[in-house]
Parts: sequence; C-alpha cells; structure tokens
Amino acid sequence: MIKTLLTALMLGATFMAQADDTVKVGFVYVGPTGDAGWTYSHDEARKYVVEQLGDKVETSYVESVAEGADAERVIRNLAAKGHDLIFTTSFGYMNPTLKVAKRFPNVKFEHATGYKQSKNVGTYMARAYQARYLTGLVAGKMTKSNVIGYVASFPIPEVIRGINAFTKGVREVNPDASVKVVWVSTWYDPAKEREAAETLILQNADVLTQHTDSAAVIQTAEAKGKYAIGYHSDMSAYGSTAHLTSAVHDWRPIYLAKTKAVLNDSWTKEDLWYGIKEGVTDIAPLNDAIPADVKAMVLAKKAELKAGTIRVFDGPVKDQSGMIKVKKGASLSDGDLKGFGWYVEGVDGKLPKS
Repeated sequence: MIKTLLTALMLGATFMAQADDTVKVGFVYVGPTGDAGWTYSHDEARKYVVEQLGDKVETSYVESVAEGADAERVIRNLAAKGHDLIFTTSFGYMNPTLKVAKRFPNVKFEHATGYKQSKNVGTYMARAYQARYLTGLVAGKMTKSNVIGYVASFPIPEVIRGINAFTKGVREVNPDASVKVVWVSTWYDPAKEREAAETLILQNADVLTQHTDSAAVIQTAEAKGKYAIGYHSDMSAYGSTAHLTSAVHDWRPIYLAKTKAVLNDSWTKEDLWYGIKEGVTDIAPLNDAIPADVKAMVLAKKAELKAGTIRVFDGPVKDQSGMIKVKKGASLSDGDLKGFGWYVEGVDGKLPKS
C-alpha cells in the first residue's frame, strides 16, 4: 500500500515537472494565415518557435479575428484555457488585450504595434519604416510617370509613418515624383485592395505599394503591366514581373526570445521596436529589372541604416505645405515617430481623420 502510494506520488511529481517544462502559447490573428502578408508572417514565426523548442512549447492560434468585442472574447478564451503567453497581433487588439490581462494577472501578453502596457502586457513592433524608405528609393527610380500609388488601410500613426518613409525615399532620388494614397479602411480585403490598385493605375500610377495584407495589389500590377512593391512578406510569387521587392517582417527573433523568457521565468514587460539592425525588418530580393546602380545604392543605404549612421527621418524634413518640420542636423525621436499625424512633402492628398 505504502509502495503504491509512493509510486503514485513519484508519477505525479514527474507529471508536474513535465508540465512546468512546457509553455503554452496562443496567437490571435486579424487575418487568415494564408493572406500572404501580415498574418502569414506572424504564423511563420509561430512555426519557427515550435521548430526550435519542440515539446517544450505547445501553440495554438485563432485566425480572422475582428478587432473589438470579438477580439476580447477570443483573447479571454485563450487565457481561460491555460495559455501562459498570448501574442495579440493587431493594433485594434490593444484595449481588449489590456482588459483581459487585468483579469488574468498570471498570464503574459505581448501586443503587436500598440503603445499601452501593464504589469503583464508588453508591446513589440518592427521598424518597418526603415524598409519602407528603401523601397521608396526603388519606386522613385523605377517610375516613368512620376506617379506612385499607395493602398493604405487605416490612418493611424503606424500607417502614416510608413507612407511618409516611403515618400521620403521616393523624393530623395526623384523630386518630381508624388505618392497618391487610397484608403480602404480594412487590413485584409482582396476585392477592396484590387479596386484601390485599379483606381491608382487609372490616375497614372505605374508603381504601386500597399499597407494591406493580401497580394491583390501585386496581382493587379502584374495583370496591368505595372510595377509593385509588396509588404509584410516576399510577394514575388504573386507577380514575378511586377514585383520589384517587398518590405518584410521577421518576427522569429522576438517570438522565440519571449517564449524562452516565459519558459525560464525571466519574462518582463518591454516596449520593443526592432528594425534592420536586429533582423526584424528587411527588404525582399530586388528584381532583376532594377538597374545595378540602383540596387547598389539601395543596399548601401540599408547598410547605413543597420550601422546607425543614417536615420530615415533625418532633417531637413518638410510637410506637405513645405514647412520645415525637422531641421538639418536633427531627426525625429521615437516618440515623434509613434505619434505621426501629418504627411511629408510629396504625398498627394489630404490625410483623413482616424
């Protein structure tokens, strides 16, 4: 009897040790994993964590979760089901994440692109504007009409920052070019993205880019004989002739580090903003249609950004009216970048209210 009891206790202790050595991680996605863009890049990072940690990690995800009340329900369900760490991967999940985190203080939360934190909520995002700037250099050199089209999602600082960085790159190599923006008020809607791309082409745009999640803009450019620049992931498979390059994200370093931190009980809330230096943002391979001297220039600028010898918004920077917003020798701070609410010189059109 005593021997049986001891055996049971030992088995129970072994089970507890195994449970303690495993971290359960949940992911909440705003789009489908097959969107070829934002959600795809996050899910690739999730898979990488599993590859690296094996049976030390158990992951699950919920895709196509609308921002707002539905997000809160999904996040709450993941927390209630025993997840130790939850990544919420869209800006509109910020307040729902904070609300659920308050109810589940022992669960760790990481929110992408947000700016609010709490004791158990950290934030992270990519300095995608660095890659945007580099792709703007490409677009400025490749346009013939001097009209470049930009399909944008929502007028929040993250998106405005990307438009401005892209436009700054365009104007640096081609002061005669302008960037036209069409807002679609969605992160992922291939039909709306395609319609916006076609509208921009009708307005004489011969190079397109996007801050949306599907490959519809690339596919439209391919069909119409125009160039395009993708976002989130390498979208060359969707338009081998049209696709010049993409501004891409690699969330793997962040996801692996944060999961390991929960495993070894060293997790702390942080406000991470990683870029080219840390390998979290980059550009996809450059199309052979881009002249060799342009490729060399872009790669040289990338090296300077990585080394920190230049910053995208080093002055002088002017707004649409021509007013100097950043003087020569100065640069926008991270706080300024996170609150971007104005267009730089070269953007054609008025900024809508968010």
